[in-house]
Amino acid sequence: MTTEIFLGIITFFTSTIAGIVGLGGGMILIAILPSFLPVNALIPVHGLTQMSSNFSRAVFGYKDVQYQVIPKFIFGSLLGTALISSIIYYISLEYVPLFIGVYILLSLWSTKFNEKIKRFESYFIIGFFQTGLSLVVGATGPLTMTLLYKDFEKKDEVVATAAALMGITHIFKVFVFIFFGFAFFEYLWLLVFMIVGAVAGSYAGTKLRNKIDGKKFRSLLKILLSILAIKVIVSVFI
Repeated sequence: MTTEIFLGIITFFTSTIAGIVGLGGGMILIAILPSFLPVNALIPVHGLTQMSSNFSRAVFGYKDVQYQVIPKFIFGSLLGTALISSIIYYISLEYVPLFIGVYILLSLWSTKFNEKIKRFESYFIIGFFQTGLSLVVGATGPLTMTLLYKDFEKKDEVVATAAALMGITHIFKVFVFIFFGFAFFEYLWLLVFMIVGAVAGSYAGTKLRNKIDGKKFRSLLKILLSILAIKVIVSVFI
């Protein structure tokens, strides 16, 4: 039960971070989980937890969600899920943590990588890549944030809408892993603690969002994410 409580607390803090700045919480969590879970459970457990985190954050900020972007995103997500889920069995799970670590570092530090992401400025295309790739690397929130920051000026609108879109991404992911027979019930108590932590963190982050300097917070978050990503990459080879 110690692990369940610890990860519940960690999830509370990561969900609070996401509630404040709109992203980063899922990346931190997916970087921590390889130390506690078998490889085959990483993405499913992370997906169900983040589904709770994101949907609760969208509910707490429902007045700010820009609902007009959702239909195109869902359509793209359907196609992305169908394509990636059809080839997921051909991807070696042994290297999933490596993909996660490299993806985090590239999204944080590579200008070229982010410039390529910015080319997909369509909610249909973003839905396709964000949801499809999330089946492999887990946390793909930066894909959405790039476009939302361009389309909407208010921070609350960006954070709440991103939460709704990522919630959709994670619910598709959860259905895929249920279809493939992943036994979520085997991780019942872990999921209970993590989901409670996720919802509580969403509430706390929503309340703190306009009370914390987002720029300074993001700088610290970037350093923490980088350290965790390097740790995950190194763990694959030792």
